[in-house]
Amino acid sequence: MVDAPTLLPRPATIRTVAGGFELTGDTAIRATDEVLPTAEWLRDALRPATGFRFPIGPATGTGGVIELGLDPDLPAEGYRLVAGPDAVRITGGDAAGVFHGCQSLLQLVAPAVFRRAKVSGVRWALPGVDISDVPRFGWRGAMLDVARHFMPKHDVLRFIDLMAMHKLNVLHLHLTDDQGWRVEIRRYPLLTETGGWRRASQVGGTPDAPTDGRPHGGFYTQDDLREIVAYAAARFVTVVPEVDLPGHSHAAIAAYPALGVTGAELEVATRWGVDVNVLNTEESTVAFYLDVFDEVMELFPSPYIGVGGDECPKDQWKADPRTQELMRTRGLTTEEELQAWFVGRVGAHLNARGRRLYGWDELLEGPLPAGSVIGSWRGLTGAVTAARRGLDVVSCPDDRTYLDYRQSESADEPIAVGIPLTLERVYGFDPVPDGLSPAEAAHVLGGQGNIWSEHVDSPRMVDYFAFPRLCALAEVLWSPDARDFGDFSARLAAHLDRLDAVGVEYRRPSGPQPWQMRPGVPGRPSTLAERDALIRDEVAGIRT
Repeated sequence: MVDAPTLLPRPATIRTVAGGFELTGDTAIRATDEVLPTAEWLRDALRPATGFRFPIGPATGTGGVIELGLDPDLPAEGYRLVAGPDAVRITGGDAAGVFHGCQSLLQLVAPAVFRRAKVSGVRWALPGVDISDVPRFGWRGAMLDVARHFMPKHDVLRFIDLMAMHKLNVLHLHLTDDQGWRVEIRRYPLLTETGGWRRASQVGGTPDAPTDGRPHGGFYTQDDLREIVAYAAARFVTVVPEVDLPGHSHAAIAAYPALGVTGAELEVATRWGVDVNVLNTEESTVAFYLDVFDEVMELFPSPYIGVGGDECPKDQWKADPRTQELMRTRGLTTEEELQAWFVGRVGAHLNARGRRLYGWDELLEGPLPAGSVIGSWRGLTGAVTAARRGLDVVSCPDDRTYLDYRQSESADEPIAVGIPLTLERVYGFDPVPDGLSPAEAAHVLGGQGNIWSEHVDSPRMVDYFAFPRLCALAEVLWSPDARDFGDFSARLAAHLDRLDAVGVEYRRPSGPQPWQMRPGVPGRPSTLAERDALIRDEVAGIRT
């Protein structure tokens, strides 16, 4: 029988009680109307491996019952799970809380419950426990970059299941970049017909790295995205879309050259890094993107809509007479003010439709629309600045949460990028920076792990880079802030059996397996000192 302390993320409180609960062919599930969809989800999760029916209704025989319901005295997303000899009772402050409690129920059973076909010779039992649990943060996220390397729909759905398994609740989908446009916009079909495909991809992280000569692409139809959003919502995961602007827009310019500064015809970018080609700031380009965001908002009910705003080089704007004329007409004196003007126009459009702009911390270099949310990635300077300016923030500093970074100093790590971001380093992350007052700290919505995909070119490699580091981050974002890496490591060892049952190709403690290596392909490794010096220069323009 699985011991209760192996749960991950760690519950707020857990105690052992007398007895336990055994699942049998007579076990039924009872649920109130508000949580009936979760009861159906739980039935479907338990059935394959156990072979039991789990009817939703009154218990029959001596099989006991799993009861699901709401408790208004519990906080949002919080739950209580009590397992005794006759019943398992899960109550939640809302339907999301009940769902999280059901995830804990699955972890209390043998890991084989996560297999998708009947397993023989297993006793399907829960220990006697009384668990009370509530998340520390409301934003517990993962960012998936599907622009650089496209991830097919069924793999996105699988990733959502893995997020839900770890009680993560925000999927930030990075849908557009220089190397690809992945969201169907019906008013502008060339965005995917042209912008969704590139002729080759850079292999390796060095400036002289070759390309592979292999076409790459793909995009999600609007029906695909509605399916993804609905699938995520059933698992209490909000999908936050990102359409990057005014930089990282090369693929859009390749589709519609009039969006660019020079008007030149471009192919979709085949190389990584910061691209010099950016959007122009004509009213026609603003109108184009407002049309795009109208379709995006129709697809994604999320209160947050991502606009990027990161790594926008100003060289073309500085050299272009027409851009300088527009700046003078608008009373703008710097290119940073011009970017803020562009982003402000989009932000006002989102606000007028009841949505909130979500963008990277470069946006703090200028004024922002009220209600904007900042993703602080260049360390936590952006988090401190945003919170002190009264803006909400999601902490995702690269040195703690960039899950495409190498996982050790070993030469066997595939296409080693950035600093060594070990499991222990991720586990030591705190989304709330030092020095904030309680009122300022309240602006920290939570955090997320970012999985950039320049060098993560398949779902198998997403598994390798994300897990088990995403397990550590999930605990950071869910559990109380007092943490013990030794205790986490012991529970993770048991949790890896669950990942094995699901089929996750995580990085093993011993290092990458042979098929996870990329021998002969150079990366772009750096030391922590080099990274810190770079970030100090990068954030110098943030306005306090």
